[in-house]
Amino acid sequence: MTVFLTVRTTVWRSQIAQMAATTAGLVPVVKGNGYGFGRLRLAEIAAEFCDTVAVGTVHELAGLPDALTAVVLTPTLQAPATSDPILTVGRPEHLDALDAWVGRVLVKLPTDLRRYGGSSSLIDIARTRGHEVVGVSLHPPIAGTDGDRIEQITSVITHVDPRLTVWLSHLGLDAYRALPPDRSYRLRVGTSLWHGEKTALHLTADVLDVRAVSAGMTAGYHQAAVAGDGHLVMIGAGTTNGVTPLADNLSPFHFARTRLALHEAPHMHTSMAFVPAGDSVPDVGDEVDVQRPLHMTAVDEFRWK
Repeated sequence: MTVFLTVRTTVWRSQIAQMAATTAGLVPVVKGNGYGFGRLRLAEIAAEFCDTVAVGTVHELAGLPDALTAVVLTPTLQAPATSDPILTVGRPEHLDALDAWVGRVLVKLPTDLRRYGGSSSLIDIARTRGHEVVGVSLHPPIAGTDGDRIEQITSVITHVDPRLTVWLSHLGLDAYRALPPDRSYRLRVGTSLWHGEKTALHLTADVLDVRAVSAGMTAGYHQAAVAGDGHLVMIGAGTTNGVTPLADNLSPFHFARTRLALHEAPHMHTSMAFVPAGDSVPDVGDEVDVQRPLHMTAVDEFRWK
């Protein structure tokens, strides 16, 4: 079984380079599975044009290029083994958990997201404990407009020392560039940086077996009746790769510009699709298109073209 990601490398890298060159204070986000590319691969690319990247947790610090400063976006209740990263704190308990660790921190301020974020008094608390506060961090919700987000950001930072850098997420580039110039800003960018040129990315999986079936037959782990005469198609992708039905329970697989119906939900390394008689049937060795978010997909093989 193999899930492939084909990348038109020149187009993909060109879009990344353009954003990097035109966005002052850009902080590439390389968290999780590295948006489908792998966290360390993206960090190596980011090191070509920046000095700082953002990771999701303290567990994602290992292996990053030495030249990069890593910002940990999620507060931790476990101090890292090194003092090099910049940690995010959003309440006094986050500082308490660091115990003897002393280093650089970002103080998370509250937004309508209501996930993390505390009073700006954390700035002084962090400093009294010996930490260097490098800035404040805001993470507004995706819902709403950039105008809504800017209004929220400017309201929250009104009483924050203007010498502190404001680190932001979920803000369009035009809005970011139009922020009041009396402060310094850094913009964390993940999806629009790495997936900004979707035409350069193509996700597929291989077909491992094709079997003719007739109405009334049963198949699969749960022995469900097949939908009629046609073929069962075994696709080399499953939950191991993060491949599951779409949010509306539709199949994520397409062949010959037609969505393939699932016979049953994907399992581990294989998905079983049904093709009714008369429709185009892939052969063993063909590939089908996979409609899944890359940040939720484990790719087996990359094809850099």
